[in-house]
Amino acid sequence: MKQAEVYFQDQLAGILTEDVNGYTFAYSETYVAGNNTPISLTLPLQTKPFTSNILFPFFDGLVPEGWLLDIAQNNWKINPGDRMSLLLACCKDCIGAVSIVDISNSKNQ
Repeated sequence: MKQAEVYFQDQLAGILTEDVNGYTFAYSETYVAGNNTPISLTLPLQTKPFTSNILFPFFDGLVPEGWLLDIAQNNWKINPGDRMSLLLACCKDCIGAVSIVDISNSKNQ
């Protein structure tokens, strides 16, 4: 199982999980209670988790493309089909308001 904290403008927005059943994104109760901005129009604020068999298009769109993707795959030896691993490796400092932090790494920092 892989998990990531999803931040919106440096505020914890929710948790993204990949397991044998697919993907789940759940906003944190605090984030929803604060009536904050959704991270995407396709992931509106709600307390019920979102589920999918594929990585949500919003998150998949954060993964780099082209030569930057090639560098990530070659340096970290990540399978190009493993989109969650690419997201975890490359998207801590994305352009824009959303950041993805690998939970296993965030506990060590």
